[in-house]
Amino acid sequence: MLDFSNTDAVVAAQVVELITQERAKALSKREWQHRIAGYGYCICDTQHGQIVETLPHHVPVCTLPAELAA
Repeated sequence: MLDFSNTDAVVAAQVVELITQERAKALSKREWQHRIAGYGYCICDTQHGQIVETLPHHVPVCTLPAELAA
């Protein structure tokens, strides 16, 4: 089970807002992932679904909202 207890809810909401805005600007999923990597985040597939992690240390931030999961 993934533990996001160290992540502040406000920070997680801001990250979700950022990746949502970047998804709207991107023409493809690959471009979107490249754009969010520029901000220091990545999308990781796990057994529990897709999560947003920081780069380069892969610290989990939050789960990826269902409307962005592909």
